[in-house]
Amino acid sequence: MSNEKPRLAIDMDEVLADTLHKFLTLYHRDFGISPDLLQEPGKELHENLPEHVNRQWEVYIHEKGFFRDIPPMPDAVETVRLLQSSYQVYVVSAAMEFRNSLEDKYDWLQEYFPFIPWTHILFTGEKIISADILIDDRIKNLVNFNGRKLLFTSPHNMLITGYERVDSWKAVAGLLLP
Repeated sequence: MSNEKPRLAIDMDEVLADTLHKFLTLYHRDFGISPDLLQEPGKELHENLPEHVNRQWEVYIHEKGFFRDIPPMPDAVETVRLLQSSYQVYVVSAAMEFRNSLEDKYDWLQEYFPFIPWTHILFTGEKIISADILIDDRIKNLVNFNGRKLLFTSPHNMLITGYERVDSWKAVAGLLLP
């Protein structure tokens, strides 16, 4: 029997990084949209915005630096640090779609999660990975995953059922830490 720790794969956007906060900050700065915008469960952020600005996210997300200064999710840094005692922790991010995100995301991880070695950072397109557990906010990444699937709650996935759900990093700690 192997004594190797189980592999835990963790998504970045809306799981480790509060990308939604970044978008709302930019929409507030540029269009006066309230940073406390009420978001209808099951809808993407842009579906909750006035039509004349709802495609602006496509401009923001392609800008160099967009991914660099996103705040980490509450309790993410501390919890991931603790998880390393029981798991091989990998960060898996679909970073290939947005060209500028590669450098930004790597630098962001170095700032907030310097304890995760570069060998455990996987920037990909489709998340075809081998791990024991995957924490992600997008079911497209969970649906074909063969391990334990943890759906990290975000407004866009609130109506999705059939997955084990975690609402916060404290909830992740409660499930995965001894």
